[in-house]
Amino acid sequence: MTPETQSSTGGPPEALAAHGTFTPETAAAPGRTPEADAPDKLPRDVVVIISVLLVSTFTVFLNETIMNVALPRLMTALDVSESTVQWLSTGFMLTMAVVIPATGFILERLSTRQAYFLAMGLFTTGTVIAAVAPGFGVLLLGRVVQASGTAIMMPLLMTTILTLVPMNKRGMVMGNITIAMSVAPALGPTVSGLILEHFEWRFMFIFVLPVALLALLVGAKFLINVGETGHQRLDALSVFLTIPAFGGVVYGLSQLGGSHSGQAGPSSNAIVALAVGVVSLGLFVWRQLSLQRTGAPLLDLRAFQHRMFTVSVLLLVVAMVALFGTVILLPLFLQKVLGAEPLVTGLVMLPGGLAMGLSGPFIGRMYDKIGPRPLTVTGSALMVICLWQFAMMNGSTPIWWVTVIQTVLNFALAMLFTPAFTNGLNPLPPQLYSHGSAILGTLQQVAGAAGTALLVALFAAGTAIHGDLLDGTRIAFLTAAGIAVLAVVLSAMMRKTEGAGGH
Repeated sequence: MTPETQSSTGGPPEALAAHGTFTPETAAAPGRTPEADAPDKLPRDVVVIISVLLVSTFTVFLNETIMNVALPRLMTALDVSESTVQWLSTGFMLTMAVVIPATGFILERLSTRQAYFLAMGLFTTGTVIAAVAPGFGVLLLGRVVQASGTAIMMPLLMTTILTLVPMNKRGMVMGNITIAMSVAPALGPTVSGLILEHFEWRFMFIFVLPVALLALLVGAKFLINVGETGHQRLDALSVFLTIPAFGGVVYGLSQLGGSHSGQAGPSSNAIVALAVGVVSLGLFVWRQLSLQRTGAPLLDLRAFQHRMFTVSVLLLVVAMVALFGTVILLPLFLQKVLGAEPLVTGLVMLPGGLAMGLSGPFIGRMYDKIGPRPLTVTGSALMVICLWQFAMMNGSTPIWWVTVIQTVLNFALAMLFTPAFTNGLNPLPPQLYSHGSAILGTLQQVAGAAGTALLVALFAAGTAIHGDLLDGTRIAFLTAAGIAVLAVVLSAMMRKTEGAGGH
């Protein structure tokens, strides 16, 4: 422990209390590593730390999907188009993609408690802004501030787990994390539907606010610091480049359908934005490679030297492109084609999210026993089948069948996410934990934003050109199914990683 850490925590290591600093060594017997000690149950301090972060992650993830069911209502209330309103979701994910690369620096320079209060403070502030927003612009600003806080939470949770949890229990813990990562987004549409049934749209944020404040109080009482702070420098040029790099790509994808009024082919705005995005991405990568020689990259790309990390990242990217586009498209289909009410739409989405979250611990234990490949191959194949089934829907498709497909799809995704996260991060050495988590989070959000923008653009363009919502839906879902085929190929390349230094 450094002197700085002692002063910030109020005492030396032997005086650890609610505001002390916890390290992996405190969980093991004297003279033994956490791997060698490896009790059947995690130490109480570890459980408390992870539980506090899980409660907060649940809160911010609930908010991430609470807008999806509300988008058709917001189009009318705020007098905006489909391609505009989807930025309430795309902008949220894009902001996360811009902020997450800096979390390696944030987690290095700030203590666990400082990073936690920064994250939840931003999230709470954004919730207040969104709740009082008089129009679309301020509402989007509130979502951006919310996303800035949300971006810090996930890398903080993942890095803490990698630091404190022994290798042979990471699959189990990652599986439990799936409950927060999956059940919360699944509850979002249902909560949104219940609120919209009785209140106006801004109550989606008014009702989230006390939950966020409660999470802050819980963290203040129970959260302790993990590890030590460092002295990493923040590269301003790298931060600046993330904006045109990720923003250009996502904006360009969102404009691929032109004006969505019958224009075929990409617009000039789309071409320019994509060109700027690709060039900026190239410059960003070049900058990180240059900074690696001085030891201060914003994102340390040496994580990609580990083959299973690279394969896992690609698998997650493909899955997120398909998933987030579907999460946006399905409520539009249910409400505009099948005429479902917002509450019904939320209830249709609920079983799938519950299936994903509640199966997480089982899938995590299966990963620890049999490795990733049987799980990921099965999950990716099911994902392709479900997306193809979505493409075959029409105006007479029963809502119960949509629910069944959605539930199977989410179970399939659980078979991808838990193994990919665990298998990708396991081989990294400790100094790359925060960077590996940041890379995964960044590309996950960029892929989700790109998938949303691309599939919504195809949906809008197909609808405008053919004059039929079903045609737009079919084109978008068939595209998602085609993208998902790549996940089958990547899944077959997976093999279980054994620890730092593995390739």
